[in-house]
Amino acid sequence: MNGFITDWVRHHARTTPSRRAVVDLSSRRQRSYRELDDRVGRIARVLLDLNVGPGDRVGVLSLNSTDVLEIVLATWRVGAIYLALNFRLTAKELGFIIGDAEPVAMFADTTFADTVAGLRADDDGIAWIAMDGSGGDTEFERRIAGAAPVADPVTADPADPCMLMYSSGTTGTPKGVVITHGMILAALVNGIAFGVGPEIVSYAALPLFHIAAIMGFSLPALFAGGTAVIERQFDPDRFFDAIGDRELGITHFFLVPAIWAGLRAHPRATTTDYSGIQGAFGGAESLPPALIQWWFQRGVPIREVYGMTETTGGATVIQAQDVPGMAGSAGKTLLLVEARIVQPDGRPAATGEPGELWLRGPTVLGEYWRRPEATAEALVEGWLRTGDIARRDADGYFYIEDRLKDMYISGGENVYPAEVEAVLYQRPEIREVAVIGIPDPRWGEAGCAIVALNEGAREDEAALRAYCTEHLAKYKHPARYVFVDELPRNATGKVLKFELRRRFGKSQT
Repeated sequence: MNGFITDWVRHHARTTPSRRAVVDLSSRRQRSYRELDDRVGRIARVLLDLNVGPGDRVGVLSLNSTDVLEIVLATWRVGAIYLALNFRLTAKELGFIIGDAEPVAMFADTTFADTVAGLRADDDGIAWIAMDGSGGDTEFERRIAGAAPVADPVTADPADPCMLMYSSGTTGTPKGVVITHGMILAALVNGIAFGVGPEIVSYAALPLFHIAAIMGFSLPALFAGGTAVIERQFDPDRFFDAIGDRELGITHFFLVPAIWAGLRAHPRATTTDYSGIQGAFGGAESLPPALIQWWFQRGVPIREVYGMTETTGGATVIQAQDVPGMAGSAGKTLLLVEARIVQPDGRPAATGEPGELWLRGPTVLGEYWRRPEATAEALVEGWLRTGDIARRDADGYFYIEDRLKDMYISGGENVYPAEVEAVLYQRPEIREVAVIGIPDPRWGEAGCAIVALNEGAREDEAALRAYCTEHLAKYKHPARYVFVDELPRNATGKVLKFELRRRFGKSQT
């Protein structure tokens, strides 16, 4: 298959050359499709000069910038694989990933010079290129300026790997998810459900090393011939500036629940004009219904998305007309996704019965990088075992109950922490909360609620217990409450429950 999968920029440079393609908010750089095509071609030449070829890995360790998207597209133009690196990891953690992926070239933001110094070795065989994400005088920009653009992409096949993203590590063990050109293309087709089209102006404030940012909706915007707006890193005031900027014209964006919750407390949340927004989305964790209701009342219907890196982003989404009435649901499957819910003994779950969510389709990974044992564990006859507990109602709506490993059994009853958390989130004094199972001498396991309060709120365990009595069966009540300043989260906003279990999971006697 000749290049059309990988090189949409070439097409748009021919058909709509003057159309705005990318905007870098921090550096105020913006490029038309003609200019973007030229720059991607120049970076592709830099890669060829570094002896990067088909199948080689090209790593990027950087804060957000339009440069990151350009490197991704240039990597694909020469048939190589983009290696996304989480800049929030330690040098030791990054060293493991780099050693596992074996990149030929590494583009590294000068912001992380100290980390890079700890990673580089004279004999590592990697070409390290410094960049700054703002168009400054760096080796990256100097090489681009002197490069002759590569115009034509190499021949690509849908089965060819094009992206390598390592799992977020909520269990502490990263695995490389191999994403192919075919998976990307299928995910772009699924973009129909999100309203992706030529008029889209996407906004990315989450880190581009994560699937939720790059596929929601930076790459889809460029695929459709729209505009991808990139924020260097999330800042609440800059977010409200961008959303309210009518000239910028943002239409679509994706945020994680922790950020949606934090923005709710910002004074500009109730004064910003959201009238230009066509699609506001949330995911990575279930969105508390109370949070969805709050934003809906301010004119922002948040549509919950369920997905994974292993599914190239979204697998289900709630439709706009179902917000807020179906708050708590992750909607229905996307066009090219099949789903089933399976019991531990392998039988299909009945309607409304919780079980493990399995997914299948062209967006689903075929393998983990160099981890055949992990691949065999995750895939069953082409079905991906997500590790998430879900149920499906009679109308086909999915509800994500919790992670399979986060469920606990108290007195013989299954308890899903997400359900308890959703109730506690209704309390106005709670900023964020996580519930874990801890050993209990009487019930086997019991709940422990780790709570972070809004500024000025007082710790009132008795009030929280009374509220749970009104809204939850007794076996679901947390037996213990712990108050903290904030919850530990990974770079995508997911709560690190393994860390909470390590800190607070001692038996209570």
